[in-house]
Amino acid sequence: MLDGIFSAVSSVAKGSSRNDDDLVDRLNHRYTVIILVIFTVLVTTTQYVGTPIHCWCPAYFTGNHEAFADKMCWVTNTYYLLDPSAVPGQPGSLKSYLGYYQWVPVVLLAQAILFYVPCLFWRVLNDRSGINVNNLVEAAETIQNALYPERREKTIKYMIRHLDHYLAYQRDYRGGFCSSIKSVLEKCLCLTCGNRFGNYLITLYLFVKLVFLTNVVFQLFLIGQFLGPEYHLYGFQVVADFVTGTDRVPVRRFPRVTLCDFEIRQMGNIHRHTVQCVLPINLFNEKIYLFLWFWFFFLALLNIIGLITWIWNIRFRYRRTRYVRKQLKIMGKLDRGGNDEHEMRLTKQFVEVYLRQDGVFVLKLVAKNSTELVVADIVSALWDNFRNKPTHSKIITDDDLPLQGEDSGDGA
Repeated sequence: MLDGIFSAVSSVAKGSSRNDDDLVDRLNHRYTVIILVIFTVLVTTTQYVGTPIHCWCPAYFTGNHEAFADKMCWVTNTYYLLDPSAVPGQPGSLKSYLGYYQWVPVVLLAQAILFYVPCLFWRVLNDRSGINVNNLVEAAETIQNALYPERREKTIKYMIRHLDHYLAYQRDYRGGFCSSIKSVLEKCLCLTCGNRFGNYLITLYLFVKLVFLTNVVFQLFLIGQFLGPEYHLYGFQVVADFVTGTDRVPVRRFPRVTLCDFEIRQMGNIHRHTVQCVLPINLFNEKIYLFLWFWFFFLALLNIIGLITWIWNIRFRYRRTRYVRKQLKIMGKLDRGGNDEHEMRLTKQFVEVYLRQDGVFVLKLVAKNSTELVVADIVSALWDNFRNKPTHSKIITDDDLPLQGEDSGDGA
């Protein structure tokens, strides 16, 4: 059983070994998928769980009758009485049917697939952008662990060449008379994302993050529909029961003892039986879904924070400029500390025309998977590459540059 769990987990982990996203994304598509796969294997393995249902039968039942009763009650929905003092079969006794325990492994596996789909969407469209973000991140990790300066310099040159080709493609795609006409049409249609705007990657990434957030919220409601609408507040109710010292919520939502009605046709007669059954599987279901409620709730909060943070750091111009100038100051590339008006305009040109939103996004993504020192080296090399271009001063006009006051809050 343990071998099955470890093999399933290792296969999922190998498929998600890329680091072309941040930690919050990996909590969604890697660690959550691993958790759900482990739970799926756990509830489907009778070696640890044992018999998922066992019914108490009359004494005249033979072994075959008892096995039939167990299987019949497993494939049909059992129930429990809302009034513990009521007698089964009496008029007016309110019943609550349980129809979820047979489908728990299937639902868990479907949830794991739903958590992985946004990651697959990001990687397929990311690979079509013209830049291999995963290779850049892996190269940054190589720089971080490089022991020899020659290998470090060689890797940085590879990264700079790769980034410069991608950024140049975006600028070339932007130019031309036809592109100007397209620009007017796109602005009229409010289409301001794509390669020609230099924000294809960041727009795609923010959309995927929104999908991750929508998915985890949807999953909470999905489990609520599967287990019952009261599951939406399950975690809060469990905490309230813990504070008050009661244990009502798990017993009511995941009952261990249920009732089962079935009929047996024998010699032209119909014999109706009501048996009492034990559901050992619910001991595991209770702990699994309690953990998943808190995990999904925590994951939803992280997704909201992550989405807002990326929008704040990339979508706002002064945040992008401030981040890049900080790296340049660390490497001593700004002669007067970046306060000279010419240098300020040049850094804005470097950020808004050379790097653009996608370039800064790639740098931030590399920083999240390596260190800021590696990013500082990359920015420094890109800055030198930008300064050495003979036409860099003609890339943008004064009217295209942001006003100096927009970056008044910049600092080292």
